[in-house]
Amino acid sequence: MKKNWIIAAVAALGLTLAVGNAQAAEKREKFGADKRREAIKQELRSIKPSTETFKWKMVMPWSKGLLFYDMAQHFADSVALASGGRLEIKLFSAGELVGAMESFDAVSKGSAEVGHDWPGYWQGKDQNFNSFASVPFGLDTEGYNIWLYERGGLEQMQELYGKYNLFALPGGNGGQEMGFFSNKKATKMEDFKGMRVRTPGWYMDIMTRLGASVTPLPGGEIYLALERGVIDGAEFSTPAMNYPMGFDEITKYVITPGVHQPSVQCALFFNKDAYNKLPADLKWIIDIAAKETQLWSTAWQENLNVEAIKLFKKKVEFIKMDEAAITDFAKMTKEYLDELKGKYPNVKATLESQEQFKKDFAEWREIRSGLTPWPLDEYIGGKRMQ
Repeated sequence: MKKNWIIAAVAALGLTLAVGNAQAAEKREKFGADKRREAIKQELRSIKPSTETFKWKMVMPWSKGLLFYDMAQHFADSVALASGGRLEIKLFSAGELVGAMESFDAVSKGSAEVGHDWPGYWQGKDQNFNSFASVPFGLDTEGYNIWLYERGGLEQMQELYGKYNLFALPGGNGGQEMGFFSNKKATKMEDFKGMRVRTPGWYMDIMTRLGASVTPLPGGEIYLALERGVIDGAEFSTPAMNYPMGFDEITKYVITPGVHQPSVQCALFFNKDAYNKLPADLKWIIDIAAKETQLWSTAWQENLNVEAIKLFKKKVEFIKMDEAAITDFAKMTKEYLDELKGKYPNVKATLESQEQFKKDFAEWREIRSGLTPWPLDEYIGGKRMQ
């Protein structure tokens, strides 16, 4: 009898809690929704599988030896597979169809239908392209993904490319970049004064203000410039991207962290006229294949970085800038970016949108901190923060 009474009491309590939870839930609307859902419902009323086939050309600043090329190839392969071969995209590396820095204009004018890039290469057309590539002390990979897909960043990107008869989508993120390969053990701010270094984008201007002599050499020219002593240091990309370039054969140190690029974001850009001719189902395939490339590229790159770092450590020593130097770099970066925002309204709008996201995300970042997934023995030993 007592046992039956206990079972009945537990059941009654469970019912009470269930009712209470249901009543509480009724007081709130659903938390979050897929913004795409309504558009999909509308689209499904009219969309039909197409039979027309398309053959496109893709141009880029990359040679076949660079992993950025593989990102572009992955996207093209995904489109071909998902479309059953109805949309085939043939890749042309730098110089095969047009010069590396001519790819943007080639797609804009319709000489090729699609391109792949690091948006910062086009800062000569508009400074704001840098915002969608890499900002010193800016967004990391997680941040770019949230900002682009959920905080209006993609719409800003498409507005910018749209001025040049282009439709753009995120096209791969390689994660955080390495710092300078150098024979100079630079860890303090004064160590960088007078150094001759290679870096592009906004970091080029920031390094110049700090007293360095800076050149944005193309990737293919960096090795010889380092070997011949034309430059004292150079950064190019992530560990996996850098390893085939062999910088560790001719330098002693890597100066970290890579504050210039907390994340390297790439883009796919399409000639608007060519894109608009596609049937709706192929447009959706392009969109989904671009997102799949964005996801895959980060996992692929970061896994390759594991082995690349092991190989680098056989030849070079990784050294860290001291805290004072990093702080000074950050101060100079803020001063420089504030000046850019004063000159260019669209740069101001984009950077402030990114900074607002960082502020909004800061509380959750702080609350969740301290659980960096170090090996468990190291965590037990007290290692907490990244």
